[in-house]
Amino acid sequence: MREQYRHWQRIPTRWADNDVYGHVNNVVHYAFMDTVINTWLIEAGLDIQAGPQIGLCVESHCNYRASVSFPEALDAGLRVGHLGRSSVRYEVGFFFEGREDVVAEGHFVHVFVDRTTRKPVEIPTSLHTAMEGLVVA
Repeated sequence: MREQYRHWQRIPTRWADNDVYGHVNNVVHYAFMDTVINTWLIEAGLDIQAGPQIGLCVESHCNYRASVSFPEALDAGLRVGHLGRSSVRYEVGFFFEGREDVVAEGHFVHVFVDRTTRKPVEIPTSLHTAMEGLVVA
């Protein structure tokens, strides 16, 4: 399963991530996905503060396979399941650090839009090319 992901980022859990049941709350997994995706986008050259295009999340989903708690860390794998002209489906797999056990699998769909008009635009060429490196067959 790990070999299906193209980019990796370590995500430490925090004390505040645990809920009353003693595990990382589901909403935190979504924040982790957002962090992994946006960290990669920034590293790939997207100017999130002043660039003419931005990616808006239009769909998200997560399946939970195991429980994780502070102070455990996760290995987050990122790949692209679908790459279109103005949209991309990122897929994120969370694994226990250094292990094959899957904690959760999810996806975000971004539609790239003009920062001002919010109308769909093509993904910038350099970013699209970088995303192609994350595509899995």
